[in-house]
Amino acid sequence: MKRFLKVAAFAAGGLIVLAGAGVAGLYAWSNGELTATVEDPTHPFTAPTDSASIARGEHVMKALAKCGDCHGEDFGGRTMVDDAAIGRLSGPNITTGRGGVLSGMTDADIERAIRHGVAKDGRRLVLMPSHEYQLMSDEDVGVLIAYLRTVAPVDREIPPNRVGPLARALYATNKMPLFPANSVTHRNEVVPSVAPDSTVAYGRYLANGGCSGCHAQNFSGGPIGGAPPDWPHASNLTPTGLAAYNYDAFVRVLTTGTRPDGTTLHPVMPVQATKLMTPVEMTAIWKYLQTVPAAETGTR
Repeated sequence: MKRFLKVAAFAAGGLIVLAGAGVAGLYAWSNGELTATVEDPTHPFTAPTDSASIARGEHVMKALAKCGDCHGEDFGGRTMVDDAAIGRLSGPNITTGRGGVLSGMTDADIERAIRHGVAKDGRRLVLMPSHEYQLMSDEDVGVLIAYLRTVAPVDREIPPNRVGPLARALYATNKMPLFPANSVTHRNEVVPSVAPDSTVAYGRYLANGGCSGCHAQNFSGGPIGGAPPDWPHASNLTPTGLAAYNYDAFVRVLTTGTRPDGTTLHPVMPVQATKLMTPVEMTAIWKYLQTVPAAETGTR
């Protein structure tokens, strides 16, 4: 019996050593990923400065790009996740106030962060949803930057991101997209505008730039990539999931967060942004979603 216990103790000790070595290896590798730089997709970009562009940029930033969802309604930054296993993940302060990152950034630097997910020093930005914004038109990126330059400074120090062991393991197994820049096609050409009217084409542009990040590229919903375990699944926006909706019900859920059955959406759904969309934008998205292939929830 004593011999068995001794062997078991040695075996358990060996497993602990192997597990420790595995964690150490995971941290060493993921630390390299967090500090790695990529080929800089720098190209000239200049935002407009006229008042009409600034006014349009406020709408693009708040209602369409939904920047406040990660950066806070005042754009002074906010912590989205603070969990021992996942880590502490925050949207930075993107104003010129104390703790803000906007000071010293050129228009090209900001465009690179938005559409490429790459920082000024070449690092890939953690959780910056550039895979959604990569096809945002030059016009919309330009007016967004024009408005961002006018946002009131916010003095707020946001703690640096800390990526926890579970998030690192999920990233290593392709279950958590820490760096959306990995799935961006780093183009340097002009991205043309899409006419802002109530058409399927404009709806496709809006939905793929503001809905697909949570609801999946095929809009089937399901688990939100990289979200904490307690977050709800995203709704199915294909005809399968929208069977109980007509256009009026669709508008109601976007503007009030209330489903046709009277239940309320989870606060993860950024109703504070979607309620700012215009009737033309809501109509275009609704028309487009009627054309996507029906899919069961969570299928890809």
